[in-house]
Amino acid sequence: MRRASVRVRAAVGATLVVAVALVAAGFLVVATLRGGLADTARLSAQNAARGVAAQLADVPDAEVGQVDGLDGDEPAQVVDADGKVLGASDPLEGRAPMARFARVERPDDEDEQDAAAPEPSGPDDKADPDDAPDPDDAADAADADDDGGTGTDSRTDTEPRTRTLTFPVDDDGEVTYDKEDIAGHQKFSVAAVQGRTRDGTPVTVYSGASLGAQQEAVSTVTRSMLFGLPVLLLVVAGVTWLVTRRALRPVEGIRQEMSAITASTDLSRRVPEPDARDEVARLARTTNETLAALEASVERQRRFVADASHELRSPIASLRTQLEVAAAHPELLDLDEAVEDTVRLQTLAADLLLLARLDAGERPAEGRVAMDALVREHLAQRAADPHPVRVEVLEGGEVRGSSGQLSRVLANLLDNAQRHARSEVSVSVRREGDGLTVAVADDGEGVPEAERERIFARFVRLDAARSRDEGGAGLGLAIARDVAERHGGTLRAEGSSEGGATFMLRLPLAGD
Repeated sequence: MRRASVRVRAAVGATLVVAVALVAAGFLVVATLRGGLADTARLSAQNAARGVAAQLADVPDAEVGQVDGLDGDEPAQVVDADGKVLGASDPLEGRAPMARFARVERPDDEDEQDAAAPEPSGPDDKADPDDAPDPDDAADAADADDDGGTGTDSRTDTEPRTRTLTFPVDDDGEVTYDKEDIAGHQKFSVAAVQGRTRDGTPVTVYSGASLGAQQEAVSTVTRSMLFGLPVLLLVVAGVTWLVTRRALRPVEGIRQEMSAITASTDLSRRVPEPDARDEVARLARTTNETLAALEASVERQRRFVADASHELRSPIASLRTQLEVAAAHPELLDLDEAVEDTVRLQTLAADLLLLARLDAGERPAEGRVAMDALVREHLAQRAADPHPVRVEVLEGGEVRGSSGQLSRVLANLLDNAQRHARSEVSVSVRREGDGLTVAVADDGEGVPEAERERIFARFVRLDAARSRDEGGAGLGLAIARDVAERHGGTLRAEGSSEGGATFMLRLPLAGD
Protein backbone atom coordinates (compact mmCIF):
# COMPACT_ATOMS: atom_id res chain seq x y z
CA MET A 1 0.00 0.00 0.00
CA ARG A 2 1.37 3.39 -0.95
CA ARG A 3 2.21 5.72 1.87
CA ALA A 4 0.37 9.03 2.02
CA SER A 5 2.15 12.13 0.78
CA VAL A 6 4.01 14.49 3.11
CA ARG A 7 1.21 17.02 2.80
CA VAL A 8 -1.43 14.50 3.86
CA ARG A 9 0.68 13.26 6.76
CA ALA A 10 1.46 16.80 7.91
CA ALA A 11 -2.21 17.84 7.74
CA VAL A 12 -3.40 14.71 9.56
CA GLY A 13 -0.66 15.00 12.18
CA ALA A 14 -1.36 18.67 12.87
CA THR A 15 -5.09 18.01 13.04
CA LEU A 16 -4.65 15.15 15.50
CA VAL A 17 -2.35 17.20 17.71
CA VAL A 18 -4.78 20.15 17.74
CA ALA A 19 -7.71 17.79 18.35
CA VAL A 20 -6.03 16.21 21.37
CA ALA A 21 -5.05 19.62 22.72
CA LEU A 22 -8.56 21.04 22.25
CA VAL A 23 -10.26 18.00 23.79
CA ALA A 24 -7.95 18.17 26.80
CA ALA A 25 -8.51 21.94 27.07
CA GLY A 26 -12.26 21.40 26.74
CA PHE A 27 -12.34 18.90 29.59
CA LEU A 28 -10.29 21.29 31.69
CA VAL A 29 -12.56 24.24 30.92
CA VAL A 30 -15.73 22.25 31.63
CA ALA A 31 -14.30 20.87 34.87
CA THR A 32 -13.15 24.33 35.96
CA LEU A 33 -16.51 25.87 35.06
CA ARG A 34 -18.47 23.15 36.83
CA GLY A 35 -16.29 23.41 39.91
CA GLY A 36 -16.48 27.20 39.99
CA LEU A 37 -20.27 27.30 39.66
CA ALA A 38 -20.63 24.53 42.23
CA ASP A 39 -18.45 26.50 44.63
CA THR A 40 -20.59 29.57 43.98
CA ALA A 41 -23.80 27.66 44.71
CA ARG A 42 -22.27 26.13 47.83
CA LEU A 43 -21.17 29.52 49.14
CA SER A 44 -24.59 30.95 48.37
CA ALA A 45 -26.28 28.14 50.33
CA GLN A 46 -23.83 28.53 53.21
CA ASN A 47 -24.35 32.28 53.39
CA ALA A 48 -28.13 31.87 53.35
CA ALA A 49 -27.97 29.24 56.11
CA ARG A 50 -25.67 31.42 58.19
CA GLY A 51 -28.00 34.41 57.72
CA VAL A 52 -31.03 32.48 58.93
CA ALA A 53 -29.07 31.00 61.86
CA ALA A 54 -27.89 34.46 62.89
CA GLN A 55 -31.47 35.78 62.93
CA LEU A 56 -32.76 32.88 65.05
CA ALA A 57 -30.83 34.10 68.06
CA ASP A 58 -33.34 36.99 68.34
CA VAL A 59 -36.49 35.03 67.41
CA PRO A 60 -38.65 32.87 69.73
CA ASP A 61 -39.67 29.40 68.66
CA ALA A 62 -43.14 30.49 67.68
CA GLU A 63 -41.91 33.06 65.19
CA VAL A 64 -39.21 31.00 63.47
CA GLY A 65 -41.32 30.69 60.32
CA GLN A 66 -41.32 34.49 59.89
CA VAL A 67 -37.53 34.79 59.64
CA ASP A 68 -36.15 36.40 56.48
CA GLY A 69 -34.71 33.70 54.25
CA LEU A 70 -37.68 31.39 54.71
CA ASP A 71 -39.92 33.41 52.43
CA GLY A 72 -38.16 32.76 49.12
CA ASP A 73 -38.40 30.15 46.41
CA GLU A 74 -35.15 28.40 47.32
CA PRO A 75 -35.53 25.34 49.61
CA ALA A 76 -34.88 26.23 53.27
CA GLN A 77 -35.86 24.69 56.63
CA VAL A 78 -35.33 25.11 60.34
CA VAL A 79 -35.47 21.80 62.27
CA ASP A 80 -35.20 21.35 66.04
CA ALA A 81 -33.40 18.56 67.86
CA ASP A 82 -36.55 16.35 67.84
CA GLY A 83 -36.82 16.51 64.05
CA LYS A 84 -39.72 18.97 64.17
CA VAL A 85 -39.83 21.49 61.32
CA LEU A 86 -40.13 24.95 62.94
CA GLY A 87 -40.12 26.87 59.66
CA ALA A 88 -39.67 26.31 55.95
CA SER A 89 -39.75 28.18 52.66
CA ASP A 90 -42.68 27.78 50.32
CA PRO A 91 -41.23 24.86 48.32
CA LEU A 92 -40.73 22.81 51.49
CA GLU A 93 -43.81 23.95 53.41
CA GLY A 94 -45.27 20.92 55.16
CA ARG A 95 -42.41 18.65 54.15
CA ALA A 96 -40.39 16.32 56.33
CA PRO A 97 -36.95 17.46 57.53
CA MET A 98 -34.69 18.12 54.52
CA ALA A 99 -32.00 15.77 55.76
CA ARG A 100 -34.44 12.87 55.26
CA PHE A 101 -35.11 13.64 51.62
CA ALA A 102 -33.89 10.89 49.34
CA ARG A 103 -32.53 11.58 45.86
CA VAL A 104 -35.62 11.43 43.67
CA GLU A 105 -35.55 9.78 40.27
CA ARG A 106 -37.93 11.08 37.62
CA PRO A 107 -41.04 8.82 37.69
CA ASP A 108 -42.04 6.96 34.56
CA ASP A 109 -45.76 6.74 35.44
CA GLU A 110 -48.29 8.38 37.69
CA ASP A 111 -47.98 5.80 40.49
CA GLU A 112 -44.23 6.30 40.70
CA GLN A 113 -44.88 10.04 40.55
CA ASP A 114 -47.05 9.78 43.66
CA ALA A 115 -44.33 7.81 45.39
CA ALA A 116 -41.74 10.41 44.44
CA ALA A 117 -43.89 13.22 45.91
CA PRO A 118 -44.84 12.13 49.48
CA GLU A 119 -47.80 13.67 51.22
CA PRO A 120 -47.15 16.80 53.24
CA SER A 121 -46.78 16.37 56.98
CA GLY A 122 -47.78 18.84 59.56
CA PRO A 123 -45.32 20.48 61.90
CA ASP A 124 -46.05 17.94 64.61
CA ASP A 125 -46.03 14.89 62.35
CA LYS A 126 -43.12 12.61 61.91
CA ALA A 127 -41.69 12.01 58.47
CA ASP A 128 -43.59 9.62 56.29
CA PRO A 129 -41.71 6.31 55.85
CA ASP A 130 -41.79 6.84 52.08
CA ASP A 131 -39.73 10.00 52.59
CA ALA A 132 -36.96 8.17 54.41
CA PRO A 133 -33.68 8.10 52.50
CA ASP A 134 -31.91 4.93 51.51
CA PRO A 135 -28.81 4.00 53.52
CA ASP A 136 -26.46 5.87 51.22
CA ASP A 137 -28.49 9.06 51.45
CA ALA A 138 -28.73 8.70 55.19
CA ALA A 139 -24.95 8.49 55.35
CA ASP A 140 -24.67 11.63 53.25
CA ALA A 141 -27.14 13.40 55.49
CA ALA A 142 -25.15 12.38 58.52
CA ASP A 143 -22.14 14.13 56.97
CA ALA A 144 -24.27 17.22 56.55
CA ASP A 145 -25.06 17.78 60.24
CA ASP A 146 -23.22 15.04 62.16
CA ASP A 147 -26.43 13.87 63.79
CA GLY A 148 -28.39 12.01 61.14
CA GLY A 149 -30.05 15.22 59.99
CA THR A 150 -32.53 15.46 62.87
CA GLY A 151 -30.73 18.05 64.90
CA THR A 152 -30.11 15.88 67.96
CA ASP A 153 -26.74 17.58 68.52
CA SER A 154 -27.23 20.59 70.79
CA ARG A 155 -24.07 22.37 69.63
CA THR A 156 -24.35 25.89 68.20
CA ASP A 157 -21.64 25.30 65.60
CA THR A 158 -22.12 27.78 62.74
CA GLU A 159 -19.57 26.07 60.47
CA PRO A 160 -21.72 24.86 57.55
CA ARG A 161 -21.72 21.36 56.16
CA THR A 162 -22.92 20.84 52.61
CA ARG A 163 -24.24 18.11 50.39
CA THR A 164 -26.09 17.86 47.06
CA LEU A 165 -29.78 16.89 46.94
CA THR A 166 -32.17 16.44 44.04
CA PHE A 167 -35.61 18.09 44.20
CA PRO A 168 -38.54 17.93 41.78
CA VAL A 169 -39.05 21.22 39.91
CA ASP A 170 -41.78 22.66 37.72
CA ASP A 171 -41.48 24.26 34.28
CA ASP A 172 -40.08 27.43 35.86
CA GLY A 173 -37.34 25.52 37.68
CA GLU A 174 -38.95 26.10 41.10
CA VAL A 175 -39.12 23.32 43.68
CA THR A 176 -42.53 21.70 43.76
CA TYR A 177 -44.12 18.59 45.21
CA ASP A 178 -47.34 18.90 43.28
CA LYS A 179 -47.43 15.88 41.00
CA GLU A 180 -49.21 17.85 38.28
CA ASP A 181 -46.47 20.48 38.25
CA ILE A 182 -43.45 18.16 38.20
CA ALA A 183 -41.46 18.82 35.01
CA GLY A 184 -38.16 17.33 36.06
CA HIS A 185 -35.61 17.16 38.81
CA GLN A 186 -32.78 19.51 39.63
CA LYS A 187 -29.81 19.35 41.93
CA PHE A 188 -29.36 21.78 44.80
CA SER A 189 -26.34 22.43 46.98
CA VAL A 190 -27.70 22.25 50.53
CA ALA A 191 -25.86 23.69 53.55
CA ALA A 192 -26.61 22.79 57.20
CA VAL A 193 -25.74 25.17 60.06
CA GLN A 194 -26.31 24.63 63.80
CA GLY A 195 -27.94 27.43 65.82
CA ARG A 196 -30.27 28.34 68.69
CA THR A 197 -33.44 30.32 68.95
CA ARG A 198 -33.98 33.05 71.53
CA ASP A 199 -35.72 30.44 73.66
CA GLY A 200 -32.50 28.37 73.70
CA THR A 201 -33.83 25.65 71.41
CA PRO A 202 -31.01 24.02 69.41
CA VAL A 203 -31.93 23.95 65.72
CA THR A 204 -30.40 23.00 62.38
CA VAL A 205 -30.84 25.46 59.54
CA TYR A 206 -30.93 23.99 56.01
CA SER A 207 -30.64 26.23 52.95
CA GLY A 208 -30.29 25.19 49.33
CA ALA A 209 -28.96 26.93 46.20
CA SER A 210 -29.87 25.64 42.75
CA LEU A 211 -27.21 24.06 40.55
CA GLY A 212 -29.33 24.64 37.48
CA ALA A 213 -27.18 27.56 36.33
CA GLN A 214 -24.14 25.33 36.58
CA GLN A 215 -25.80 22.59 34.57
CA GLU A 216 -27.04 25.01 31.94
CA ALA A 217 -23.69 26.75 31.60
CA VAL A 218 -21.82 23.45 31.30
CA SER A 219 -24.34 22.23 28.72
CA THR A 220 -23.98 25.45 26.72
CA VAL A 221 -20.18 25.32 26.75
CA THR A 222 -20.20 21.63 25.85
CA ARG A 223 -22.54 22.20 22.91
CA SER A 224 -20.42 25.11 21.71
CA MET A 225 -17.29 22.98 21.85
CA LEU A 226 -18.92 20.06 20.09
CA PHE A 227 -20.01 22.41 17.32
CA GLY A 228 -16.80 24.46 17.13
CA LEU A 229 -14.27 21.63 17.41
CA PRO A 230 -14.96 20.03 13.97
CA VAL A 231 -14.99 23.47 12.32
CA LEU A 232 -11.69 24.41 13.93
CA LEU A 233 -10.14 21.07 12.99
CA LEU A 234 -11.22 21.55 9.37
CA VAL A 235 -9.60 25.00 9.39
CA VAL A 236 -6.38 23.60 10.88
CA ALA A 237 -6.28 20.76 8.34
CA GLY A 238 -6.91 23.14 5.44
CA VAL A 239 -4.33 25.69 6.54
CA THR A 240 -1.75 22.96 7.18
CA TRP A 241 -2.42 21.48 3.75
CA LEU A 242 -1.99 24.84 2.02
CA VAL A 243 1.10 25.84 3.98
CA THR A 244 2.74 22.45 3.45
CA ARG A 245 1.89 22.54 -0.24
CA ARG A 246 3.51 25.95 -0.62
CA ALA A 247 6.54 24.92 1.43
CA LEU A 248 7.06 21.73 -0.60
CA ARG A 249 6.58 23.35 -4.00
CA PRO A 250 10.35 24.08 -4.34
CA VAL A 251 11.06 20.47 -3.36
CA GLU A 252 8.87 19.29 -6.22
CA GLY A 253 10.80 21.60 -8.54
CA ILE A 254 14.07 20.10 -7.32
CA ARG A 255 12.71 16.59 -7.84
CA GLN A 256 11.56 17.33 -11.38
CA GLU A 257 14.90 18.88 -12.33
CA MET A 258 16.83 15.97 -10.81
CA SER A 259 14.63 13.56 -12.76
CA ALA A 260 15.37 15.49 -15.95
CA ILE A 261 19.10 15.48 -15.21
CA THR A 262 19.01 11.74 -14.64
CA ALA A 263 17.16 11.18 -17.90
CA SER A 264 19.44 13.45 -19.94
CA THR A 265 22.74 12.64 -18.12
CA ASP A 266 23.54 16.35 -18.47
CA LEU A 267 25.42 17.14 -15.27
CA SER A 268 25.85 20.78 -16.23
CA ARG A 269 22.22 21.49 -15.33
CA ARG A 270 21.32 22.76 -11.86
CA VAL A 271 18.20 22.62 -9.72
CA PRO A 272 16.36 25.88 -8.94
CA GLU A 273 17.35 27.55 -5.69
CA PRO A 274 14.56 29.34 -3.75
CA ASP A 275 15.16 32.89 -2.59
CA ALA A 276 14.24 32.00 1.00
CA ARG A 277 16.94 31.10 3.47
CA ASP A 278 15.31 27.96 4.80
CA GLU A 279 15.99 24.23 4.80
CA VAL A 280 14.65 23.78 1.26
CA ALA A 281 16.99 26.49 -0.05
CA ARG A 282 19.92 24.83 1.72
CA LEU A 283 18.87 21.50 0.23
CA ALA A 284 18.86 23.05 -3.25
CA ARG A 285 22.30 24.60 -2.73
CA THR A 286 23.70 21.33 -1.41
CA THR A 287 22.18 19.48 -4.37
CA ASN A 288 23.81 21.91 -6.80
CA GLU A 289 27.13 21.55 -5.01
CA THR A 290 26.80 17.77 -5.28
CA LEU A 291 26.00 18.07 -8.98
CA ALA A 292 29.00 20.34 -9.48
CA ALA A 293 31.28 17.89 -7.66
CA LEU A 294 29.82 15.00 -9.65
CA GLU A 295 30.28 16.90 -12.90
CA ALA A 296 33.89 17.68 -12.00
CA SER A 297 34.48 14.05 -11.04
CA VAL A 298 33.02 12.75 -14.28
CA GLU A 299 35.00 15.31 -16.28
CA ARG A 300 38.16 14.38 -14.42
CA GLN A 301 37.48 10.73 -15.12
CA ARG A 302 36.96 11.45 -18.81
CA ARG A 303 40.21 13.39 -19.00
CA PHE A 304 41.95 10.66 -17.06
CA VAL A 305 40.74 7.98 -19.46
CA ALA A 306 41.66 10.11 -22.47
CA ASP A 307 45.12 10.96 -21.09
CA ALA A 308 45.75 7.38 -20.01
CA SER A 309 44.80 6.13 -23.48
CA HIS A 310 47.08 8.73 -25.04
CA GLU A 311 49.97 7.88 -22.71
CA LEU A 312 49.58 4.17 -23.28
CA ARG A 313 49.36 4.59 -27.02
CA SER A 314 52.98 5.79 -27.44
CA PRO A 315 54.86 2.92 -25.74
CA ILE A 316 52.47 0.33 -27.13
CA ALA A 317 52.80 1.69 -30.68
CA SER A 318 56.59 1.93 -30.34
CA LEU A 319 56.83 -1.59 -28.96
CA ARG A 320 54.59 -2.97 -31.70
CA THR A 321 56.64 -1.27 -34.39
CA GLN A 322 59.85 -2.71 -33.03
CA LEU A 323 58.35 -6.18 -32.84
CA GLU A 324 56.99 -5.99 -36.38
CA VAL A 325 60.39 -4.83 -37.69
CA ALA A 326 62.08 -7.60 -35.74
CA ALA A 327 59.71 -10.14 -37.21
CA ALA A 328 60.59 -9.05 -40.74
CA HIS A 329 64.25 -8.19 -40.15
CA PRO A 330 65.59 -9.78 -36.95
CA GLU A 331 68.95 -8.11 -37.44
CA LEU A 332 67.36 -4.66 -37.06
CA LEU A 333 65.80 -5.35 -33.58
CA ASP A 334 66.82 -2.73 -30.98
CA LEU A 335 66.45 -4.87 -27.89
CA ASP A 336 67.39 -2.12 -25.42
CA GLU A 337 64.76 0.25 -26.76
CA ALA A 338 62.13 -2.50 -26.67
CA VAL A 339 62.97 -3.23 -23.04
CA GLU A 340 62.82 0.50 -22.23
CA ASP A 341 59.38 0.83 -23.82
CA THR A 342 58.21 -2.24 -21.92
CA VAL A 343 59.45 -0.76 -18.63
CA ARG A 344 57.71 2.55 -19.39
CA LEU A 345 54.53 0.68 -20.18
CA GLN A 346 54.79 -1.35 -16.98
CA THR A 347 55.47 1.78 -14.88
CA LEU A 348 52.53 3.65 -16.40
CA ALA A 349 50.21 0.70 -15.85
CA ALA A 350 51.33 0.48 -12.23
CA ASP A 351 50.71 4.23 -11.76
CA LEU A 352 47.25 4.00 -13.26
CA LEU A 353 46.41 1.01 -11.08
CA LEU A 354 47.55 2.83 -7.94
CA LEU A 355 45.51 5.92 -8.84
CA ALA A 356 42.46 3.74 -9.42
CA ARG A 357 42.87 2.17 -5.98
CA LEU A 358 43.31 5.59 -4.38
CA ASP A 359 40.22 6.94 -6.14
CA ALA A 360 38.28 3.92 -4.88
CA GLY A 361 39.10 5.00 -1.31
CA GLU A 362 41.63 2.31 -0.48
CA ARG A 363 43.04 2.98 2.97
CA PRO A 364 46.77 2.52 3.57
CA ALA A 365 47.93 -0.47 5.56
CA GLU A 366 48.47 0.15 9.26
CA GLY A 367 52.13 0.04 10.16
CA ARG A 368 54.97 2.09 11.57
CA VAL A 369 57.48 3.49 9.09
CA ALA A 370 60.79 5.13 10.05
CA MET A 371 61.22 7.84 7.44
CA ASP A 372 64.96 8.36 8.11
CA ALA A 373 65.61 4.67 7.47
CA LEU A 374 63.44 4.78 4.36
CA VAL A 375 65.47 7.71 2.99
CA ARG A 376 68.75 5.89 3.61
CA GLU A 377 67.42 2.79 1.87
CA HIS A 378 66.44 4.79 -1.21
CA LEU A 379 69.72 6.67 -1.40
CA ALA A 380 71.64 3.42 -1.19
CA GLN A 381 69.70 2.09 -4.20
CA ARG A 382 70.14 5.25 -6.32
CA ALA A 383 73.89 5.41 -6.64
CA ALA A 384 73.57 5.55 -10.43
CA ASP A 385 71.41 8.70 -10.48
CA PRO A 386 72.73 11.46 -12.75
CA HIS A 387 73.02 14.00 -9.91
CA PRO A 388 74.44 13.40 -6.44
CA VAL A 389 72.07 13.55 -3.47
CA ARG A 390 73.17 15.61 -0.49
CA VAL A 391 71.73 14.65 2.88
CA GLU A 392 71.23 17.66 5.13
CA VAL A 393 69.49 16.32 8.26
CA LEU A 394 68.02 12.90 9.05
CA GLU A 395 66.15 13.08 12.35
CA GLY A 396 64.56 9.94 13.64
CA GLY A 397 60.79 9.53 13.74
CA GLU A 398 58.05 7.07 12.81
CA VAL A 399 54.78 7.63 11.00
CA ARG A 400 51.77 5.36 10.59
CA GLY A 401 50.93 4.01 7.16
CA SER A 402 51.98 1.83 4.27
CA SER A 403 55.71 1.42 3.80
CA GLY A 404 55.20 0.60 0.12
CA GLN A 405 53.09 3.69 -0.62
CA LEU A 406 55.38 6.05 1.31
CA SER A 407 58.36 4.54 -0.50
CA ARG A 408 56.56 5.30 -3.76
CA VAL A 409 56.09 8.94 -2.69
CA LEU A 410 59.77 9.33 -1.84
CA ALA A 411 60.81 7.68 -5.13
CA ASN A 412 58.53 10.00 -7.15
CA LEU A 413 59.92 13.10 -5.40
CA LEU A 414 63.53 12.00 -5.98
CA ASP A 415 62.82 11.16 -9.64
CA ASN A 416 61.21 14.56 -10.15
CA ALA A 417 64.17 16.33 -8.49
CA GLN A 418 66.73 14.36 -10.58
CA ARG A 419 64.83 15.21 -13.76
CA HIS A 420 64.93 18.99 -13.14
CA ALA A 421 68.16 19.46 -11.16
CA ARG A 422 71.24 21.09 -12.73
CA SER A 423 73.91 19.67 -10.44
CA GLU A 424 72.58 18.19 -7.21
CA VAL A 425 69.60 17.17 -5.11
CA SER A 426 69.24 17.59 -1.34
CA VAL A 427 67.13 15.60 1.15
CA SER A 428 66.32 16.27 4.79
CA VAL A 429 64.08 14.75 7.49
CA ARG A 430 63.13 16.97 10.45
CA ARG A 431 60.80 16.66 13.42
CA GLU A 432 58.53 19.69 13.69
CA GLY A 433 56.07 19.62 16.58
CA ASP A 434 53.85 16.57 16.31
CA GLY A 435 54.86 15.91 12.69
CA LEU A 436 57.74 14.82 10.52
CA THR A 437 58.78 16.87 7.47
CA VAL A 438 60.64 15.35 4.51
CA ALA A 439 62.08 17.97 2.12
CA VAL A 440 63.41 17.12 -1.37
CA ALA A 441 65.03 20.07 -3.19
CA ASP A 442 66.81 20.60 -6.50
CA ASP A 443 68.83 23.45 -8.01
CA GLY A 444 66.95 23.55 -11.29
CA GLU A 445 64.76 26.29 -12.74
CA GLY A 446 62.09 25.90 -10.06
CA VAL A 447 58.30 26.08 -10.34
CA PRO A 448 56.53 29.42 -10.90
CA GLU A 449 54.35 30.32 -7.92
CA ALA A 450 51.22 30.40 -10.09
CA GLU A 451 51.85 26.81 -11.18
CA ARG A 452 52.66 25.26 -7.79
CA GLU A 453 49.21 23.77 -7.39
CA ARG A 454 48.60 22.81 -10.99
CA ILE A 455 51.63 20.52 -11.11
CA PHE A 456 49.86 18.14 -8.73
CA ALA A 457 47.09 17.54 -11.28
CA ARG A 458 47.23 14.32 -13.25
CA PHE A 459 49.05 14.26 -16.59
CA VAL A 460 50.30 17.84 -16.12
CA ARG A 461 53.85 18.70 -17.21
CA LEU A 462 55.08 22.27 -17.30
CA ASP A 463 57.79 21.69 -19.90
CA ALA A 464 55.70 21.38 -23.06
CA ALA A 465 58.76 21.10 -25.29
CA ARG A 466 60.10 18.05 -23.48
CA SER A 467 59.30 14.78 -25.19
CA ARG A 468 57.53 11.98 -23.41
CA ASP A 469 60.55 9.81 -23.83
CA GLU A 470 62.63 12.19 -21.72
CA GLY A 471 60.10 12.70 -18.95
CA GLY A 472 57.33 10.94 -17.15
CA ALA A 473 53.63 10.83 -17.85
CA GLY A 474 52.79 13.56 -15.34
CA LEU A 475 51.41 11.19 -12.70
CA GLY A 476 54.24 11.09 -10.15
CA LEU A 477 53.37 14.24 -8.21
CA ALA A 478 49.62 13.51 -8.40
CA ILE A 479 50.22 10.08 -6.90
CA ALA A 480 52.54 11.52 -4.22
CA ARG A 481 49.96 14.06 -3.05
CA ASP A 482 47.10 11.52 -3.03
CA VAL A 483 49.17 9.11 -0.94
CA ALA A 484 50.23 11.89 1.45
CA GLU A 485 46.62 12.94 2.01
CA ARG A 486 45.55 9.32 2.55
CA HIS A 487 48.16 9.20 5.34
CA GLY A 488 46.78 12.34 6.99
CA GLY A 489 49.60 14.53 5.67
CA THR A 490 50.25 17.24 3.09
CA LEU A 491 52.53 17.78 0.11
CA ARG A 492 53.27 21.22 -1.30
CA ALA A 493 55.83 22.89 -3.57
CA GLU A 494 57.99 25.81 -2.46
CA GLY A 495 61.01 27.69 -3.69
CA SER A 496 64.51 26.43 -2.97
CA SER A 497 67.50 28.35 -1.61
CA GLU A 498 69.50 27.04 -4.57
CA GLY A 499 66.95 28.56 -6.96
CA GLY A 500 65.09 25.36 -7.80
CA ALA A 501 62.01 23.74 -6.25
CA THR A 502 61.51 22.18 -2.83
CA PHE A 503 58.77 19.64 -2.18
CA MET A 504 57.69 19.50 1.49
CA LEU A 505 56.08 16.26 2.65
CA ARG A 506 54.60 16.57 6.16
CA LEU A 507 53.24 13.51 7.97
CA PRO A 508 51.90 13.16 11.55
CA LEU A 509 54.12 11.26 13.94
CA ALA A 510 52.91 7.84 15.10
CA GLY A 511 51.68 7.84 18.68
CA ASP A 512 53.03 5.55 21.37
